[in-house]
Amino acid sequence: MTSPAKPGPLSRRHFLGGAVVAGAGLAGTSIARAEPGKPDPLITEVQDWSRYLGEGVDKRPYGTPSRFEKNVIRRDVSWLTASPESSVNFTPLHELDGIITPSGLCFERHHGGIADIDPANHRLMIHGLVDKPLVFTMEDIRRMPRQNRIHFLECAANSGMEWRGAQLNGCQFTHGMVHNVMYTGVPLKLLLAEAGVKANAKWLLLEGADSSGMNRSLPIEKALDDVLIAFAMNGEALRPEQGYPLRAVIPGWEGNLWVKWLRRIEVGDQPWQAREETSKYTDLLADGRSRRFTFFMDAKSVVTNPSPQAPLKQKGRNVLSGLAWSGRGTIKRVDVTLDGGRNWQHARIDGPVFDKSLTRFYVDFDWAGQDLLIQSRAIDSTGYLQPTKEELRKIRGTNSIYHNNGIQTWHVKANGETENVEIG
Repeated sequence: MTSPAKPGPLSRRHFLGGAVVAGAGLAGTSIARAEPGKPDPLITEVQDWSRYLGEGVDKRPYGTPSRFEKNVIRRDVSWLTASPESSVNFTPLHELDGIITPSGLCFERHHGGIADIDPANHRLMIHGLVDKPLVFTMEDIRRMPRQNRIHFLECAANSGMEWRGAQLNGCQFTHGMVHNVMYTGVPLKLLLAEAGVKANAKWLLLEGADSSGMNRSLPIEKALDDVLIAFAMNGEALRPEQGYPLRAVIPGWEGNLWVKWLRRIEVGDQPWQAREETSKYTDLLADGRSRRFTFFMDAKSVVTNPSPQAPLKQKGRNVLSGLAWSGRGTIKRVDVTLDGGRNWQHARIDGPVFDKSLTRFYVDFDWAGQDLLIQSRAIDSTGYLQPTKEELRKIRGTNSIYHNNGIQTWHVKANGETENVEIG
């Protein structure tokens, strides 16, 4: 699978409201069986992997995926940005299951490339409106009480290309700026308590050590709530592209706030109005005004299979799979339609359901080869229902590229090929 071609003005795929799609039934009992009288040589004959010795324990000191999984990788879209050092690549959601994203497949978003930092030389400074300015080494931080938490991280620009119509053909490219891992670190409130925050403190400035000096303003209320200063992910040290050796984890809020390679926290009484919260990461409305400090990532979902990169291959029994998440709590329910919204059914949520975490859902169904228009919609613990794209556009117009949590539609054709479309 190569990166998608740059869409032209006529390449958007849009379905009119009169489209009629036959629904697919619930899972039946059809099972593919070998043809009688023709033995399968993969069963009746001894294969090479059963005949010869394999590699020893000294060959792979750090485990890697099978060579048969070589296509399960992050991918970028070269024409999206001017430079790969200030760009993004995408998590292959269609290739994954469960809720934990492998560390090597977590999407990357950089503003000045990956910083290569020796942890022995890394420092975190806390200063500003504090009683006692402090500098922490990595060893200092590792000696403090730590917590383990599973949270999703979503870039505010995830699905941003879809604001004006169906554009990129693959859920890796439409929704792949999200991942979900277990973070290990120290609650920020403990570090701030060590420094002593003054009574007039209202905001923090978080700054990274990368070449862009990436920084964002963070309200003190959030900092004292659930923010984690993490040094590990999925049981091992952070990967360099994920902020090694130290990053901020801001559960439920847009990924741009999760400053990587964290080196400085300044305490102040007002936001800093940094570049990444004024000219960037603000939502331009149709009337020319901009929403700013739109921190929360609202409830969202996507069907990952079938999808353009994972088409249906066989009639009969099939499994629809997808992910849902909310920055305001837990996922309570996911609805799925196979006929463009005419009929909805509850998906089966499986696996753990954590606060501000990806949640996995399934629908087992029987496919007879008819066209399908597949959608999912998430309902979170606040009662919020994921909106359609048209509902979002009525309120916010089409100027923005941020915070698009509209319902995604996949068109499954009779041959199983699947395409990104919109229905209206």
